[in-house]
Amino acid sequence: MQTPAILADTRAPTLLHPLSQGGLGALHALEALMMALLDQAPAAAQAPIVRAFEARARTLRQALRHDAASSCLMSAFDARVADWLTALNELPHTPQADEAHVPAESVLLTTTRISTFDGQRPCSTASGFFFRRQDRLYLVTNHHVLSDPDSQHQPDRIEIALHTDARDLTRCVSYTIPLYQNGQALWVTAADSAGLVDVVTIEIEAAHLPQEVVLQAFDATHLAPRQEDVVVGDALTVIGFPLGFHDTVHHLAVARSATLASAYGVRFQQQGYFLTDARTHRGSSGAPVLRRRSGRQLGASPGSWQLLGVHSARLDMLPRNVHEDESLGLNCAWYADVLMALTDRPPRLAPA
Repeated sequence: MQTPAILADTRAPTLLHPLSQGGLGALHALEALMMALLDQAPAAAQAPIVRAFEARARTLRQALRHDAASSCLMSAFDARVADWLTALNELPHTPQADEAHVPAESVLLTTTRISTFDGQRPCSTASGFFFRRQDRLYLVTNHHVLSDPDSQHQPDRIEIALHTDARDLTRCVSYTIPLYQNGQALWVTAADSAGLVDVVTIEIEAAHLPQEVVLQAFDATHLAPRQEDVVVGDALTVIGFPLGFHDTVHHLAVARSATLASAYGVRFQQQGYFLTDARTHRGSSGAPVLRRRSGRQLGASPGSWQLLGVHSARLDMLPRNVHEDESLGLNCAWYADVLMALTDRPPRLAPA
């Protein structure tokens, strides 16, 4: 199904301007048409429609900016785009043939075990998850998983596990991703006012993946709060591979329960992370920190989760008397909105 051409038409702002009853009437008629078209769209077209809408909305926003549109109009446009993205991702979804037979919660297929190597020498294991930005796919993990000079950890490649059969999760292959090309890192980092952010992305060229690969990916819609408050004490879930532990038969991660332990939206100690009190171990680095959305029916789809953060490390009190005082049991989780900055740049991919 093709999306209406009006979304890519730079003349569209005249229809969206709310200064007249005629303009409002045209807007409501357009939205009625959109909903009718979406109601008839096949389930398989939902993701392509979302990606096309994001691309066209971005093009139109640039046109509005060049036309020196008022701040009121720009705010209204951004708010309406966000509303439409929410509506698109809440369309009733009819499982396709492969999806109907996946014998696991699909959110588990967002996360993969990472093994790091220096040449042929294995170095460590960690966690990572998939994030999609329009038609580009990324692997997300911690910076220290790929490079930690303090511990002389400097792998040159990683391997991730990918499922290849939606009906039989025992079928899995290892996929190698180089970390450097001509001495330049292929992964993308970010920094803020406090310094380096312990989150990185590395783009995965979809054309090089096995044709039958089965995975799920978070996207920008999983970052949106959707008018839900996130408060201290909220129940969270961390999906990863603690100490490398997982279902080795079906190659699936395990989930640990957590609660939000610091004010969400406030940079703890002016750092770009918040705190959780999950019980975590080595190997959990890079795991997604999720919150079940309350406004949706509980289900297996990744769409029923909000991606809050990326687990990084345990946090302890220094100095602490290790003989008298227990560990605090707190962890750093970097705010997941950094993913929008990490994926908002040209890709740097190694040749096939």
